[in-house]
Amino acid sequence: MHSINAALDLPMSFFVGDRAQVVKDESIVERWRDTVRGIRDEYLDPSHCFPWVVGFSGGKDSTVVAHAVFDALLAIPPSQRTREVHIVSNDTMVESPLVIAHLDVVTKHIETAAQNLNLPVVVARTRPDLDKTFWVLLIGKGYPSPNMTMRWCTDRLKIQPTSGYIKRNISEYGAAIVVLGVRRDESQTRQRSIDKSKNARGSNLTPHTDLTGAFIYRPIVDLTTDDVWEILGSFHAPWGGNHRDLFQLYRDAEGGECPVVLSQNEAAGCGTRNSRFGCWTCTVVEKDKSLQGFIDAGNHHFKPLVDFRDWLKSIRNNPEMRQAHRRNGRLSFDAAGRHIPGPFTVQARKQILEYLLRVQGELGDRLITDEELDLIYQCWTIDLQNEKGLANG
Repeated sequence: MHSINAALDLPMSFFVGDRAQVVKDESIVERWRDTVRGIRDEYLDPSHCFPWVVGFSGGKDSTVVAHAVFDALLAIPPSQRTREVHIVSNDTMVESPLVIAHLDVVTKHIETAAQNLNLPVVVARTRPDLDKTFWVLLIGKGYPSPNMTMRWCTDRLKIQPTSGYIKRNISEYGAAIVVLGVRRDESQTRQRSIDKSKNARGSNLTPHTDLTGAFIYRPIVDLTTDDVWEILGSFHAPWGGNHRDLFQLYRDAEGGECPVVLSQNEAAGCGTRNSRFGCWTCTVVEKDKSLQGFIDAGNHHFKPLVDFRDWLKSIRNNPEMRQAHRRNGRLSFDAAGRHIPGPFTVQARKQILEYLLRVQGELGDRLITDEELDLIYQCWTIDLQNEKGLANG
């Protein structure tokens, strides 16, 4: 896991005052200055004035980007801060509890600091539409638990909400620039993707493949993972305090996060071994190492969440819990003639909900909203009526 273990063992003096006073590698100071300078110059580019949308997951890479953007804005005279910067995070409504708690704290600090410093920063949080939340689709409509071949959650919970926010800005301003914390050394796949989309004219911006009017800007693309950890350990957060809580989060979660995802091409970063913390309900991964890491670190009250997730994964292909027909009323078969089961039966959905509410009671925190419950009951009523019609047909 690169240098995270070394970074987490840095002495307290490594978290410095105004700027880097104790840095193991002085070259990191110059790399950081170059990064901030590049962002400042791009912000001031007179050839375009479209708003920036910074995808902020609260993980290490997006935190470094937000940190650098803040520093760049502070280096620009107030009269020239004419471009809006949107710090946008996504809440799938089934986020890992400690991760969403961290995100809540950091985005609040960012928002308060931006107001106090008179920076043109808008802090926003996207959520899936009510009829597309994880629980409404799984328990209400009976969608089978997501897996690698049917990962319906990424599009509904992550891509659509954030893309919708970007599209609204495109509609208002004609275009928008999406600022992402992607880096070459994350993986060979990421490096190939970055090289393929590189603008041959030397511009920092590349058109987004799926969002017309959106351009991608990758300000930390050439930083290594070691650089990221050293930067986070060397400089105070410009919105106040330091990044120690983020270091602790990675230590407890065994290191890694589900990034901001804007298209199916980027979906490979969600629900894989390389992205260990994200939705606590994720049944795409074989085992939830991050949540187990939090439990091993002393958060034993999260154990019911792991048990529920494991059970939800185990019942996915149980034929007794799946309807024979698809939601369109048709029977489906694969190329080999094998029957493809439909959604969870209403009885199975009731069983899932009963278990979820028990876990909610044990945890003492809300896992499903009243609005979701109301819509789930409506879905059940409609499906029971449809089942009755099929039986009588």
